Amino acid sequence: MKFYKKMALIGASVLAVAGLSACSNNSSSSKSSSKIPTKISKKTTINFWYSLTGTSQNTLKKLTSDFENKNPNIHIKLQSQGGNYSDLQAKLVSGLQSPKDLPTITLAYPGWLYNAAKNKMLVNLTPYVNNKEIGWDSYKASGIKKALWDGANINGVQYGVPFNKSVEVLFYNKTLLDKYGVKVPTNMSELASASAKIYRESHHKVRGAGFDALNNYYMMQMKETYGKDFNKNLNFAAKDSVKTINYYADGVKAGYFMQAGTQKYMSTPFNNGQVAMFIGSTANEAYLKQGLKKGYTYGVAARPSSMNVQQGTDIYMFKKASAMQKAAAFKYLKFLTSKSSQLYWAKQTGYMPVNTAALNDTAYQEAKDSKIPAILAKTSKNLYFLPVTKNSITAYDQVNVNMQNILAKAAKHQSWTNDIKTGKSKLDAAWKQ
Repeated sequence: MKFYKKMALIGASVLAVAGLSACSNNSSSSKSSSKIPTKISKKTTINFWYSLTGTSQNTLKKLTSDFENKNPNIHIKLQSQGGNYSDLQAKLVSGLQSPKDLPTITLAYPGWLYNAAKNKMLVNLTPYVNNKEIGWDSYKASGIKKALWDGANINGVQYGVPFNKSVEVLFYNKTLLDKYGVKVPTNMSELASASAKIYRESHHKVRGAGFDALNNYYMMQMKETYGKDFNKNLNFAAKDSVKTINYYADGVKAGYFMQAGTQKYMSTPFNNGQVAMFIGSTANEAYLKQGLKKGYTYGVAARPSSMNVQQGTDIYMFKKASAMQKAAAFKYLKFLTSKSSQLYWAKQTGYMPVNTAALNDTAYQEAKDSKIPAILAKTSKNLYFLPVTKNSITAYDQVNVNMQNILAKAAKHQSWTNDIKTGKSKLDAAWKQ
């Protein structure tokens, strides 16, 4: 899928949202485990599957080399599984049918590994987190935000360690907003009114705003406005859902909102000056730096909402590994999520630091080469993630298709009532497959 390919290349994606679980208080796990080796006393190789490319891949290689220099008994064998997340997902699906072929650890969205968790193929990481020598002694001591830990939790068990994460922000064309006398919106109501003014003042030449991920838009609007989590009980044709759909569709019909459509991503019309604002992953900044039309200046603001969506993959460990491999692998994960590693990772790749100390670091927040760090702490205070339940990813993808169909009708000034009804049937079927 092209979406996964872009997210792999720029370091961002789908996603991740909802029902916060109590991973850090997992009562099924002891404070520490005597079975965990506290010293890697012999040469140990860790196989790590990933799907990063370009700068992200090179940065991972650099960090891995640094780790190996500090831990000479541990060798991390980095194994790229293709240039996009769909390649990695396919390899994991195949590997789950033949566990002996699985790696020690892998990047993954938690939804990919729902069945692996159900079939007891993953390692419960809580004993490692709570181990004083290998881990941190507690989740709190890890310095990783609880919401990020929760996003890598499957059925109440901590199977993943957060790694390459991003959130959504509001990118805006400062030149155009100044020209039309529009202030940067801070909520969805202001976004709609500001967009309508831009469209009106530009004599219909510039659209106001759009959303890169339509399923993110729908899920976040349902959660924040109506308190509805994304699960099988969600009714796509209910009144609150229809209001959520119509907020965007009415704007598209009126002309002040737009969807990327054939341009695929909102960064393209934004760079051309066709739209003044868009909500998308922090990773889009790299595209704006490269492609923004001469004469324009872009700005970055917090997502105009009280909540934000956490996106990106985590790192998971398979049970097939030996005790020594598991301990060595966790030392590596601890290193990758340390403050120094995360500062370097974030600076090089544009990903959000999962380590809170790195996120709040003054030097990071005052970075001159990026406009993201200054607002990242503010916009990531209240994070939501895609719930890891059976068929949640399939259902999430279906919402994207539903919204595409509805907005296409809105753009043609056609009724989308039947599309909502059809969308409900398809979404219900996606949950039940």
